[in-house]
Amino acid sequence: VGANIARQWYDQGVDMIIDVPTSSVGLAVNQVAREKNKVYINTGSATSDLTGAQCSPTGVHWMYDTYMLAKSTGGAMVKAGGDSWFFITADYAFGHALERDTTGFIKAAGGRVLGSVKYPFPATTDFSSFLLQAQASRAKVVGLANAGADTINSIKQAAEFGLMRRGVKLAALLMFLPDVHAIGLQTAQGVVLTESFCWDLNDRTRAITQRLQPRLKDVKPNMASIANYSATLHYLKAVADMGVAASKVSGTEVVNRMKAMPCDDDAFGPGRIREDGRKLCPSYLFEVKKPEESHAPWDYYKLLQTTPAEEAFRPLNEGGCPLVRS
Repeated sequence: VGANIARQWYDQGVDMIIDVPTSSVGLAVNQVAREKNKVYINTGSATSDLTGAQCSPTGVHWMYDTYMLAKSTGGAMVKAGGDSWFFITADYAFGHALERDTTGFIKAAGGRVLGSVKYPFPATTDFSSFLLQAQASRAKVVGLANAGADTINSIKQAAEFGLMRRGVKLAALLMFLPDVHAIGLQTAQGVVLTESFCWDLNDRTRAITQRLQPRLKDVKPNMASIANYSATLHYLKAVADMGVAASKVSGTEVVNRMKAMPCDDDAFGPGRIREDGRKLCPSYLFEVKKPEESHAPWDYYKLLQTTPAEEAFRPLNEGGCPLVRS
């Protein structure tokens, strides 16, 4: 369905498609964009295959991917003592890629994966049996290779079972600030996660948050929404640099111009787009604060570790992208 919608939009004159949540749809839209020689900027799909074997001359991958999330959360937690893991994984492309990439970092750091269970996506709301399997494994860390409502339900049900009270750490391998807000600090406290943006991270992120606040009312921007702003801004800079008429001729040439131009905005700071289409930015490992540690609305994160932009993502020569010169 997603591929058909993308094909229809491109045929109707759309020049660029952005966001595209879920990796299965993202991979399909990526192929359509390549066929049509139109720009596709992915922010919503996490699979690192979009800059690996499935990389495209018309595609750019912004914000995060499974490799970045796995490296920041998986590798760091093993080094901090969380050396045994059990995965609860959404049974589709995103979940598989996230478990695969995280397992690699766990093992590289000397940790072990004691087991995993894959659940039907998106047809699952009750995670109790999977959490009981995780508990029975005696793993120190339960890795949630899912997102959105599934992550929220998993954490709420883990709290009901008392997993965190027994010393088990929850690693939410893809989680956003609004998810923490929906769960509440009382339940989410101690959860470890990785994001590439936080509204209160530095002077520039606070500045853009302040500019956006009148439109956002009582909420704060999050990694997903701000990535669409950042990526669109850079795309429009490339279009302006080329000229609108020239930009409509070839999506490949637009993406080449985006790669040639340095990126810089208040959301992610300075960065660049590699030849495989990967936009580089730092990644930040956060722990959700205890209620008494939060000093203001939306003050939810403690920064544990920063991975620099050039180190956060898979090395260029390891992805298998055919665009990369050996």
